[in-house]
Amino acid sequence: MAKQTFKVDPTHTSVDFSVKHMMVSKVKGAFHDFDVKFVADPEDLTTAEIEFNIGVKSIDTRNSQRDEHLRSADFFDVENHPNITFKSTKVTKTGDNSYEVTGDVTLAGKSKTETFNVNFEGQGQDPWGNQVFGFSADGVIKRSDYGITYNAALETGGVLIGDDIKFTIEMEAMLEA
Repeated sequence: MAKQTFKVDPTHTSVDFSVKHMMVSKVKGAFHDFDVKFVADPEDLTTAEIEFNIGVKSIDTRNSQRDEHLRSADFFDVENHPNITFKSTKVTKTGDNSYEVTGDVTLAGKSKTETFNVNFEGQGQDPWGNQVFGFSADGVIKRSDYGITYNAALETGGVLIGDDIKFTIEMEAMLEA
């Protein structure tokens, strides 16, 4: 089968993250503004071309004061770097329904190659006759690799904010007609 364009359903897709806080818990958040370009042969996902564009201003950690701080120059510097982007460069099948997707991440004006684990969750037909495909992805990036180093030392040892940011993406898409 030839490559086809998938249309991502934003109402059934989420881009979430978590980061350690005070060395003992995790703060979770999401980005609500994103656009995805996804082209692949549905029978051979190693052919996939994937591009994500995430609007950083849409960050939501359920705390408006923290969200504003995250948008500031201390972290994402939204005014100068409004987007996080990802463009795949290689897709490798690692199991029956699992893949490693490698690509270039640009965050806060810096680019680095990262690899994410992706699972094909299955496909089915919706009530309107469309073929729907489900995917999940996860991975970890180090914020310090992108120059995001704001932190505070804790009196008891350790730091306020962890370096590892864990991303989780749930995506539903259908083939464009």
